[in-house]
Amino acid sequence: MAERHSSSSTWTPLRVAVFRWLWLASLVSNIGAWMQTVGAQWLLVNAAHAAILVSLVQTADMLPDVLFGIVGGVLADTLDRRRLLMAVQAGLTVVTAGLAAVTIAGRISPALLLMFTFVIGTGSVVVSPAYQSLVPELVARDQIPAAAQLSSISVNIARAVGPALAGILIAHVGVGAVFALDAATFLFYGVVVALWRPPSDATPRIPEPFVSALRAGGRYVRYSVVVRRILLRATVFLVPASAL
Repeated sequence: MAERHSSSSTWTPLRVAVFRWLWLASLVSNIGAWMQTVGAQWLLVNAAHAAILVSLVQTADMLPDVLFGIVGGVLADTLDRRRLLMAVQAGLTVVTAGLAAVTIAGRISPALLLMFTFVIGTGSVVVSPAYQSLVPELVARDQIPAAAQLSSISVNIARAVGPALAGILIAHVGVGAVFALDAATFLFYGVVVALWRPPSDATPRIPEPFVSALRAGGRYVRYSVVVRRILLRATVFLVPASAL
């Protein structure tokens, strides 16, 4: 059972130890993700066709959201979320450590860098819905809006801190160190999730077949006016914002 508090402050969910640690792990991982993006773009600034290659870094990072966003949501609903997060964070740690090693060895190429970025972005697509769908299990029902606000705060803190920190590290120790630190953030996230033990009396979830769950999600979006409006408004904002 999630700990319950009467206060409605935005910061109230942080009193719940499990949520606090997972929120911190997500924040650290988000900072690492922004560092990785800046590091990847920096490597390509002086390459031939830099204008295209630098923009392709963001494309490689966000394309998995378009291709696999629904898949990530279905996996979060059909699999054990804790184990899913642990597995994906372990995989991201290995992949990013490999990127760091190749970069430090001076053998990174634009194509290889974009491939690594795409794989890391794919892992993030799975992590995000799994984490978000865990939140209602960690805090009281009346604290869910505050927990959602804290998640938004985490994203914006990471967007401010990550690029600045990456710039400092690139200037002093190089891009390879930035990628290595990003791998450490994934490892930290995975360790935090591994140390969390869900209540033993939690009701076991009966997994739904993947294809069936995918169809059910599509039907829900199709017939939910509120969800369609949210998606439309998000699209209207995100398309020009992404171009900027």
